[in-house]
Amino acid sequence: MTLDPEDSKIITLARSARARNGSLEGAAVRDETGRTYAATNVALESLTLSAVQVAVAMAVASGAQSLEAAALVTAEQAASADDQAVVNELGAKALFVAAPDGTLRG
Repeated sequence: MTLDPEDSKIITLARSARARNGSLEGAAVRDETGRTYAATNVALESLTLSAVQVAVAMAVASGAQSLEAAALVTAEQAASADDQAVVNELGAKALFVAAPDGTLRG
C-alpha cells in the first residue's frame, strides 16, 4: 500500500511520540486544516486514555471540527473499538494502524 505523504507524516509523528516517551502507544491526527497533533497513551491510576483519545482531545481542544486521518502505532494488531469510534465521530477517512517499526497493519 502506497500512502500519501501527509499520511506517512502522521505515522512518523505517532512513532516519534511513542519512542520519545517509551509508551505503549503513539498516535497522531490531522484535522480539517492540515494541523497535526501527536500524543501517547495515558496510564495513571485515576485516568486511562488511549493515544488516539489523547490526540483527538488535543485536536478538539484546539478548535478542530473534523479529522482527515489518524494514525496509531502499537504492538497490538488493531485499533480498539473506542479508538475507531472517536475517529469515525469526527469524520476521518482513515485510521492507519502501524507496528512500532512503522509497518502498516490491515
